[in-house]
Amino acid sequence: MKRTSRDIRTANRYEVLRQIIAESPTSRQELAAATGLSLATVATLVGELLDLRMITEVGFEDSAGGRPRGLVAVNASGGALIGVDIAETYVHVELFDLALGVLARADEDLRPGDSRPEQVVGHVAAAVGAVTAQAGVEAARVLGVGVSVPGQVDRDSGVAEYAPNWDWHDVPFLDLLAEHIAYPLYLDNPLRAGAVAELWFGAARGRGDTVVVNLGTGVGAGLALGGGLHRGVSNSAGEWGHTTLVLDGRLCHCGNHGCVETYVGAPGIMQNLRELSPRSALLHPEDQTATIDALALAVAAGDPVALKVVRDTARYLGAGISDLINLLNPEVVVLSSWVAARLGVPLLDEVRRAVARHALRRPLAATEIVLSPIPTDPVSLGAATFALEGALQSVGQRQGTAKITTRGTAKITTKGIAPRTTPTRSRTAPPS
Repeated sequence: MKRTSRDIRTANRYEVLRQIIAESPTSRQELAAATGLSLATVATLVGELLDLRMITEVGFEDSAGGRPRGLVAVNASGGALIGVDIAETYVHVELFDLALGVLARADEDLRPGDSRPEQVVGHVAAAVGAVTAQAGVEAARVLGVGVSVPGQVDRDSGVAEYAPNWDWHDVPFLDLLAEHIAYPLYLDNPLRAGAVAELWFGAARGRGDTVVVNLGTGVGAGLALGGGLHRGVSNSAGEWGHTTLVLDGRLCHCGNHGCVETYVGAPGIMQNLRELSPRSALLHPEDQTATIDALALAVAAGDPVALKVVRDTARYLGAGISDLINLLNPEVVVLSSWVAARLGVPLLDEVRRAVARHALRRPLAATEIVLSPIPTDPVSLGAATFALEGALQSVGQRQGTAKITTRGTAKITTKGIAPRTTPTRSRTAPPS
């Protein structure tokens, strides 16, 4: 779809704000250099963000031989954003200020059989209510809620098209959420959310090409290529977890056999343990989290069964990551999500060794493999940035409307973005 001038302006506004959040305080000249935009364009966009009170003037810095440069910084209290990480076993919600600092967190467990859309919606609504209550945030300050849901999604329509681990097909997820949450809603999946989080604050910052390997119940690869998020033509890029690793291998929820996910996702790791030691005390048959936690503790204690399970899992994971390195030639591969976080450095070390056995020498030499350095939940953080994108796009749309309506009907106030009075959701994709 061809981008309009409004789309480009929204994307530029978002990029300038992103840079200010990352580098506060900063000058207009530094913003122009970092974004590649002209100084005049940056000055205009900074003016718009100042009018919205998303940023603020914070003084001056000396320049070599010239007049002092004005500095701007993000206005952390100028709004609030909510990021929702829905996984197969939990709902994790975080509320952020505009500097993307965490103000509150809430968790809801999803038990086996607790995955009907209306059940998941109930857990999300409860957790969103919990974080706003904890932080004492007024509704008018919440600019939007970014929601990450597993599987393939249509972010324009708000439909969860296919979630194989739950057997969801064409679920109108944002419509269901909008019945309970009266904030603007924006839908995407954890691959995109995790990649955006790394672009903003993590291992992908300042890198041209990054692969973020999401290791949870499901598995996938978020792609940041050429310094920007890569979605593919139908927002389906990164379904690496459903590429074939073993011909005629384990049956996957997607219906195929031998997918990467069946060997390195949490259920796949449990199967690796079961095959090695069927009666292991480390195995909690109905509890993925407890099993991975037990493995992590046992590895730290030097347990030989746990060490062998992690080594075997890393062999599969290393082979799959080698394919990504050979295909995409990235600067960095980031191991992210809860399984990677719990197994940590022992998994990372084994993966590096396995990749070294499979990847071509030249692309491997240019690639760093790391754990995600983000201290909070990367998916919630990335989801919150989708809400920020949507808020900035909404600003552009309302400004355009304001020009053709009578005085007083525009939905922009001198204090920022006016609250919506009815539940709404994103129909138009943000510009990432």
